[in-house]
Amino acid sequence: MKKRILVIEDDPAIRQGVTDALEFEGYATLSAARGDEGLEQAIRAAVDLVLLDLVLPGKDGLDVLRDLRNVRAALPVIILTARGEEADRVKGLRLGADDYVVKPFGVKELLARVQAVLRRTAERPSDIREVAFAGGSADLERREARYSGGGRAELTEREAELLRYLAGNAGRAVSREELLERVWRTDPTGLETRTVDMQVARLREKLRDDPENPRVLLTVRGKGYMLAGDGRKR
Repeated sequence: MKKRILVIEDDPAIRQGVTDALEFEGYATLSAARGDEGLEQAIRAAVDLVLLDLVLPGKDGLDVLRDLRNVRAALPVIILTARGEEADRVKGLRLGADDYVVKPFGVKELLARVQAVLRRTAERPSDIREVAFAGGSADLERREARYSGGGRAELTEREAELLRYLAGNAGRAVSREELLERVWRTDPTGLETRTVDMQVARLREKLRDDPENPRVLLTVRGKGYMLAGDGRKR
């Protein structure tokens, strides 16, 4: 499946040029001209990397980066900006940017940076091995839920991957479409299915999560599902 890159850039010529270059290279793209709109897409959409300008209407790029890190800490971000001063570069990196490209930049350089960051991200030892939940914990490597009062339940590979993905995005509502794309590796475009809902129902049962009043896997009306809190363990 194609990697999806979000370009947050207010200059229409640069934005179009960057998205064209990325798509020619085989990436899927999303774009935004405002910081606030870009942040919303970065949080809600299934994206693999963000190219972020610093000077933006609606919300400054550094504020976008700061807010994004509070919600999606592992999402890679490359800053694109005409600001070449060291102070801005250092501030962006300290806020969690993965790389920094100063305008004007060449297409080949940008694509090389994108490839390098995506490669480093794939190699990061950030796999979630255990998830704590109310009343127990789930060992995702052994694929089993363990209850505080004793007893355990076996998780299927899909259930473990679903819980892993929700844990990696704990506190954020994840849409059914994103789950289909990232966990099932299925293109959700035009697809009507109850697969995700059925899988969540089975996972709730194994986590002993009351379907009428869930405390672990929450349903966010109109948005999707969310793992309550942040019980991730590496």
